[in-house]
Amino acid sequence: MYLNNLQQDEIFVPSEMKTLESITGIQSRRGLENVIVSNGKVVNVVSNSYGHIPNELFFRKAEQLLMDANLKYHKRTINRNDRSFITDFIIEDDNQFSLKNGQDKILPMLRFKNSYDGSEKTSGHFGFYREVCTNGLHVAQAEIAFSIKHSKNNTDLIMPKLNLLFEKFLNNEYYEIASKFKEMEEIELINTKAFVKDILEKTKLFRYECSDKNDDPSKKSREVIELINDEPFPSYSKPNLWVGYNAFNWMLHNTLKKSFSQQEKLDKMLFDEIYAMV
Repeated sequence: MYLNNLQQDEIFVPSEMKTLESITGIQSRRGLENVIVSNGKVVNVVSNSYGHIPNELFFRKAEQLLMDANLKYHKRTINRNDRSFITDFIIEDDNQFSLKNGQDKILPMLRFKNSYDGSEKTSGHFGFYREVCTNGLHVAQAEIAFSIKHSKNNTDLIMPKLNLLFEKFLNNEYYEIASKFKEMEEIELINTKAFVKDILEKTKLFRYECSDKNDDPSKKSREVIELINDEPFPSYSKPNLWVGYNAFNWMLHNTLKKSFSQQEKLDKMLFDEIYAMV
């Protein structure tokens, strides 16, 4: 059910690299010779050594690699202001992991990122997808990732063979991290408010209190607390660390205004802090 309602933004928007002088009629200084135009808007100023990597080239080649590796997948695409883009490939295979007696399904996920404004590396990495809350969990280690520089010599996109990367991910990280999810599931949260306050003090994700003069939970803090207490999966009769982590993860991906890279970095920090409570 959840995989049938994945976000499907248009990511193949028109884009091109043009000389700045052709737009302004004014000669530009060295290092600022060109602009990247995305869907009719100037989104970046770049040098002559910069190589523009269109989404059509990167994402279509990425999807072809999954097909070549015979991986079955569901696809989610996100476009942020015609500047930065992701495609998530949520992989369906026999290696899927689940919690709560097989009801809370966790799937391997491969995320590809590209940006026209320089805010994101053209890259890919493995993570996890929790089907019940439609969020990506980016707690896999960096060695399973790759990135491509935007230079003229790299526009041919030399990308890794995904079947080998996927096998490495399964052999080295998938079950190790999934077992940590299971451990988190076993730890009950006795005091939800104290848990949220403690994690926010450690991560500085946002402020717990309303203000210096009001110690009551802020609006964002109340939202996390409500997410924990109203966990969408009814079989979790009591809050636990796994539910707590996913509440913060949902906030990170849906409420807080963070770039894709910031989301991934903060997600790993949240996971490490919460897992340390096991």
